[in-house]
Amino acid sequence: MAAPSGQLKASRYFIALAVILIIVYALVFFTGDKKPRPNLGLDLRGGTTLTLAATLPGGKAPDQVKLEQARQIIADRVDASGVSEPDVVTEGNSNIVINVAGDVDQDTLNKLVAPAELRFRKVLSSTPDKSAATDEPSESASPSASASASPGASAAPGASGTPTASPTATATPTPKASGSAAPSGSAAPSGSANPSGSAAPVDASIEQQRQKVIAKLGISYEAAQSIQDPAQVDPQLAPYLAGFDTLKAEEVAVLPADIQYKVPNIGCKQLDNRPPGAVHDVNQQIVACGKDQNGRVKYMLDKAKVVGEDVSDALFDNNVQEGGWVVHLKFKSSGQDKWTNLTKEAYDNGQQHQVAIVLDNNVVSAPAIREVISGDAVISGSFTKDDVETLSRQLKYGSLPLAFTPQSYGSVSPTLGSAQMKDGLLAGAIGLILVVLYCLFYYRALGLVVIASLVVSGAIVFGGLVLLGRYQGYALSLSGIAGFIVAIGITADSFVVFFERLKDEVKDGRTVRSAVPRAWVRARRTILSADTVSFLAAAVLYLIAIGAVKGFAFTLGLSTIIDLVVVFLFTHPLVAVLSRSSAFTSPRVSGLGNLRSDKSIAAAQQAAPRFGAVRTKES
Repeated sequence: MAAPSGQLKASRYFIALAVILIIVYALVFFTGDKKPRPNLGLDLRGGTTLTLAATLPGGKAPDQVKLEQARQIIADRVDASGVSEPDVVTEGNSNIVINVAGDVDQDTLNKLVAPAELRFRKVLSSTPDKSAATDEPSESASPSASASASPGASAAPGASGTPTASPTATATPTPKASGSAAPSGSAAPSGSANPSGSAAPVDASIEQQRQKVIAKLGISYEAAQSIQDPAQVDPQLAPYLAGFDTLKAEEVAVLPADIQYKVPNIGCKQLDNRPPGAVHDVNQQIVACGKDQNGRVKYMLDKAKVVGEDVSDALFDNNVQEGGWVVHLKFKSSGQDKWTNLTKEAYDNGQQHQVAIVLDNNVVSAPAIREVISGDAVISGSFTKDDVETLSRQLKYGSLPLAFTPQSYGSVSPTLGSAQMKDGLLAGAIGLILVVLYCLFYYRALGLVVIASLVVSGAIVFGGLVLLGRYQGYALSLSGIAGFIVAIGITADSFVVFFERLKDEVKDGRTVRSAVPRAWVRARRTILSADTVSFLAAAVLYLIAIGAVKGFAFTLGLSTIIDLVVVFLFTHPLVAVLSRSSAFTSPRVSGLGNLRSDKSIAAAQQAAPRFGAVRTKES
């Protein structure tokens, strides 16, 4: 039977709520691991710990300001969602300790805390890697080190990867070996131990290490200085260059750039494993390895003209035209000018030169510049989703101001957090029981509405926690539980506002059935205002807070939104339906009839001959 005119059609609200619950729990039970289990935080289930030590030449202590900057950047990278609450703290004057929830393998953590120093450098020359140990890229290489890339003028994800005459032309990777003479700007080989093209003073400690390596090489170093072209090394020199085969990566790192490039015995495995920060100086020409269609390549690279600090944002998506997963780099205004000038320099007098995109010690790609580019850059290649997600996170939150070396890796016990969780849940249960008992005592049958509403709210909250943990990395922590416990009071407050308005209407002489819509109109505005204030407070707290407080604010804001959904789609329609039942409106059951004033009762009795008797007996 259709509802009378002006009567609330409660079925519509119940259907909407049922659809929400069905969708939520269909996603819970039929997607992901299909297990209805929230993702717990570090303090509740334990996790993984990694200790990093800042490494500086000569064993110097790092600047504490830079150490704190590095700590914050690492925390931002690890906690990209903002609610997983990793524990990232400084320890002593040179260490950073990272604690994350769950079992995270060391390689994954190492990627998140990689220096991520992004540099754009013009390629001066390139040569295939001819060393014996270069069949496969080094394990220490970044996940994208084997990919090609195409800086593009178009910021749109569908930018073409082929040359075109339009203003949005992109550059395609066409690296190839060069048999040209020594890189431009480098001095001819001589007895000097300084890198060619050097524009900055050499650190004394690095110079001392370099002299030790040169002394170790002896005649091998003298033979290396006579090489003019790495593509045409005199076979008679081969026996004298064998000393370079025994060098460790850290020893190769202190050699002059022209020696690293010209000596065929120095391979990409040694170059890839150089200590973090080995190619940090933007004012130095450097050597780094990449990969093209023919295998591993050594590149001689010019000074860095564009750096990671010039990038304003890094986004990733799956672009079919670019060949799969790509990372889009957006430059700051000043960085955009530098990028345009670099492509103009590379595309000089119609000559197509390469620009290398260097991440830490590795060339991510070295595309040829086909024309001056004034737009964003697109890094594409044989990426997986995890690769581009990690890379974009590294670039988005910036490069680390210091280089770090992993010191220890292990697990964190959740014993203390588990005990506190039990205490917190016990406190929450006691508070919930007291709220329910009060509502049953004070509101009688309306107290049952409160209980039903809290059950529905709990069902939505639980499903939401499972899905947020599964798809957004949200981890429920002790602070998050505290947020939900506080939210019980906010939810109960919405019921109290509605029920008190209902009591006021009944007290003025209206029947329960006619009082419900009038009470809802008056209560709705108050509920919306109160929840808006609560949500804004939670949002502000989330934006300005860090760590555990951020988790508290998140759950508080989430509960406030769910409170509105439950009150509008369940509590109000349920009370409207129950008000049509004579059993519910009985003073003995609802406790509302005895609220009418004597004046209202007398008026109702006078109207009895026309409208029928009115029950006035107290319950």
